[in-house]
Amino acid sequence: MRYRQEQLSETIAHELSDLIRTRMQDPRLGFVSVTSVDLSADLRHAKVYISVLGDEHAQKDSMKALEHGVGFLRHELAQRMQIRYTPEIMFKLDHSIAEGAHILQLIREVNHESSDSNDIAETVEE
Repeated sequence: MRYRQEQLSETIAHELSDLIRTRMQDPRLGFVSVTSVDLSADLRHAKVYISVLGDEHAQKDSMKALEHGVGFLRHELAQRMQIRYTPEIMFKLDHSIAEGAHILQLIREVNHESSDSNDIAETVEE
């Protein structure tokens, strides 16, 4: 990714995060965070990856709220940024945080089982 794309992606992520947190009033919107933004080479399209805290129902509701408010968010983004074209926004649900938490939980379980087996081995040796 070129430097301009990276810089613009970070700015869009920051601005959208602020807009979602402060300006969106949709009751379906849960605890949402913008994890990353991928811009097309021509800077006309942006895939915005969203992480939602909660169960699958909360995720679906939050994604519906964001898709419903995409026009509002794009308009507000155009007001805040000084760029020739405001990119079309497409929201994607990002599962990486949940997957990371699951992997961390598995590691904890393995470590716990390992320490339990070490305790049993020490007891048998005595």
